[in-house]
Amino acid sequence: MELRKAVYNEEFIQNLKTDLLKAEPRFLAGDYQSIILQPDWDQLELMQRKRRITEAIQATLPTSYQDTLEILKQVAPNYSGLAGLVFSDYVQVYGLEDWEASIKALEQFTQYSTAEFAVRPFFIKNPERMIQQSKMWSQSENEHVRRLASEGSRPRLPWGISIPAIKENPALILPILESLKQDPSLYVRRSVANSLNDVTKTHPTLFKDIAKEWVDEHSDTDWIIKHASRSLLKKGDPDILRLFGYENSEKLHIQEFQCAAESLRIGEVIHFSFRLHSDTKTKLRIDYAIDYVKARGNRTRKVFKLSDTSINKDETKNYSRTHSFQDLSTRTHYPGVHQLTLIVNGEEKLSIEFDII
Repeated sequence: MELRKAVYNEEFIQNLKTDLLKAEPRFLAGDYQSIILQPDWDQLELMQRKRRITEAIQATLPTSYQDTLEILKQVAPNYSGLAGLVFSDYVQVYGLEDWEASIKALEQFTQYSTAEFAVRPFFIKNPERMIQQSKMWSQSENEHVRRLASEGSRPRLPWGISIPAIKENPALILPILESLKQDPSLYVRRSVANSLNDVTKTHPTLFKDIAKEWVDEHSDTDWIIKHASRSLLKKGDPDILRLFGYENSEKLHIQEFQCAAESLRIGEVIHFSFRLHSDTKTKLRIDYAIDYVKARGNRTRKVFKLSDTSINKDETKNYSRTHSFQDLSTRTHYPGVHQLTLIVNGEEKLSIEFDII
């Protein structure tokens, strides 16, 4: 699979050079390319490449900050997704002292890509002002702008710098999330759920209070709370399990739990199967946990969702699943004794150990 950083390749650099030159004839195109494509270019990761391009734009557009913004506004609609991050990054790096112009630019740039990373230094500089701005963005007619209100203010945004005020007191962003909890866009509601999932990791009690208030209010808020609860559900939090009706674990019984192999090699898959019988009608959530052997020989657990359904009294359901031990960019596998555990409505039921060789 092509690495994400490859979005900033020589074709992108050439295309952006052409577009900038059309917008500003005084653009130093040759210097721009040489600044970017230094000997270390191939070793730079995504965000490092983005920043290199941002710095090259600043060095080669002989205009003021606000004039540069107008040039970038002309060019930005040609770039979407990760490629478009360079435009909001320019604002992040060079625009903190020009609040009004920068906020307007970020509102425009986010509609082509996202400005979720670029707004965070503005939150750090003036959290109260940015929270008010985000509340205004939450009322926008554009779903990308509304999403910026929730995504940019997330307590633990992946790849994003930390905002101490929000990390310490996520209640600050609740007015933003409240205004978006029934947003017509799933894209926005998913962002609200992700923000609340961040809250569960540091302030679970606050999240549980929100969940109790929002649940059964509307189908959209139910979806948000359920999606936001995923980390707590995987941890088997009893309050959250009870909130969603995952109870009666003592009346749910695993039968014929087996794995197809006692050992396998890195890169292979393991197949496991079992039957589940219920003595009562109940909601049913099945997870399985893998205790992975790490480089130092210790084991760490990762929980995977297997099924979320319901079961009738005296009903038996059959399950089978394969799990890959192929190395990924996010996980490296090591030899040793691993363990697979079935978890039903928050209760660990049965475990099987197997070797990775």
